[in-house]
Amino acid sequence: MTDSPRLPPADRLRALRDELARRGHGGFVVPRADEHQGEYVPPNAERLAWLSGFTGSAGAAVVLADRAAVFVDGRYTLQAAAEVDTALFEIVHTTDVSVEQWLTEHLPAGTALAYDPWLHTPNGVARLRRAVEKAGGTLVATDGNPLDAAWADRPGPPLAPVVPHPQAFAGKAAADKLAEVAAALRKDKADAVVLTTPDSIAWLLNVRGADVPCAPFPLGYAVVHAEGPRVDLFMDGRKVAQETRDHLGAAVTLREPGDLPAALDALGAAKATVRLDAGVAPDAVRARLEAAGATVQRADDPCALPKAAKNPVELDGTRAAHRRDGAALVRFLAWFAAEAPKGGLDELTVSDELERFRATGDLFRGLSFPTIAGAGPNGAIVHYRVTPATSRKVEAGQLFLLDSGAQYLDGTTDVTRTLSVGAAGPEERRRFTLVLKGHIALATAVFPDGTTGSQLDVLARMPLWQDGVDYDHGTGHGVGSYLSVHEGPQRISKIGNAIALKPGMILSNEPGYYKTGAYGIRLENLVAVERREVAGAERTMYGFETLTLAPFDRLLIEPALLTDDEVAWIDTYHRRVLDTLAPLLAGEPEVQRWLAEACRPLALG
Repeated sequence: MTDSPRLPPADRLRALRDELARRGHGGFVVPRADEHQGEYVPPNAERLAWLSGFTGSAGAAVVLADRAAVFVDGRYTLQAAAEVDTALFEIVHTTDVSVEQWLTEHLPAGTALAYDPWLHTPNGVARLRRAVEKAGGTLVATDGNPLDAAWADRPGPPLAPVVPHPQAFAGKAAADKLAEVAAALRKDKADAVVLTTPDSIAWLLNVRGADVPCAPFPLGYAVVHAEGPRVDLFMDGRKVAQETRDHLGAAVTLREPGDLPAALDALGAAKATVRLDAGVAPDAVRARLEAAGATVQRADDPCALPKAAKNPVELDGTRAAHRRDGAALVRFLAWFAAEAPKGGLDELTVSDELERFRATGDLFRGLSFPTIAGAGPNGAIVHYRVTPATSRKVEAGQLFLLDSGAQYLDGTTDVTRTLSVGAAGPEERRRFTLVLKGHIALATAVFPDGTTGSQLDVLARMPLWQDGVDYDHGTGHGVGSYLSVHEGPQRISKIGNAIALKPGMILSNEPGYYKTGAYGIRLENLVAVERREVAGAERTMYGFETLTLAPFDRLLIEPALLTDDEVAWIDTYHRRVLDTLAPLLAGEPEVQRWLAEACRPLALG
């Protein structure tokens, strides 16, 4: 994100309102997303942060002539309160009031509410339009973003190199993936699909990049034609060296991003049926296709499910990545256990040290998201991001929540452990153990083919519900293969999801508990869906293979709250962690001794 110290927040808001007034608009919607609906966006797309100061990875703002609001979910309520000037913006919790509900209540009748059609999906625009019309206003697509016009020192677009992703890691040739996607299009009687999500393009063409933080893909668009098959790839040519052009091959035509509108017009002129994922594509693409005469077939991105169900090479890669990542994490945990009691650590130091341990590993390519390192009350901020201004000391008697992950050429990791610094109180031990019970319940679930993550979510929450508490985030998200750490379409959440879990899908298992102003607890492993043989089964059954390898803090476990089966699961998991990682720590006897103690069976006391 580019900060503008010369332009205070109030002046930024005023500059946007002046630009809206010049264009005749009475309000404007500012989403966190970029033109690709990405979680991580390049500096020139950090519009919400530039305007409001909120730096979370999900949210929105609405600016009207006389009031403005920032909308965040339960992960970010505390963060928004710390970052946003509430004299300028009202902070709205979307669990209670959605953007659409707020507009229905607060948009003055007759107001022209503007939106940038490149930053909203067709589905999102439909929801906005219903709310605006209910309030008696009109929804207007802008020609050019008015916030960009007000952002005087906005950075230029990213130009990180696009590189081939070897088949040794991808597991399948790009030509084979393209043939399968084209066959799916022909089956659905579509002539083409417009791909707008960069991870789908990176997966399909076996390329990677670095246009956004933490996610190794290049930004661009692609039109996949069913016949041929062939691809028009819209990507800045300055990013694509000859080696990558050779890798892409004759089936891929590289074109500049500015050529996309003309290509959409050509599809319309040909009266083509064009598939478009209305949940992720820009509404501008839909509007251009329809205006040009194309038939828009609203359907899911054809790359989403094949990308989510990892092939055997990708699964072997992620297992290898987790072994190396586990060894790095154990080295860090042994260091933390020795240093934290001395009282000289703070959150920034801990976060930097963990990255240093990971960076020495083979195939490391960076973090998969900014490390969440929360001491004491900062651990209660679900997606807390430490800064020099917020970094707390690590003190005795506190809990320390550490959520981190890395990108490796062969896989993506994401792991959370909650650590004790000295003795923990009975409340903290009880809540930690309840979170662990929920984690185990999900890890050991066996379920029939056709089951969705939403149907399993209750397993992780039940021990907490029985204690009268809950958490305000999803229990699990999909994870890519050296791609996005948050990957759909599968998830484990209270929110309904129609995507059935299939073998090869990787998800997180991360229940938690957060006490505002005191502490946070989250325990996260990544798991892969696998076939499960059940004696006498009349249906195809699945379960989870746990991929993450790192001990849970034994000092925080209250064995009296665990069943015999739960104790056995923890001891078996810890034995696997020890057996797998100890050989990777040869020559590091102190770390090996720490690991052996951390994995000592609970059954032995």
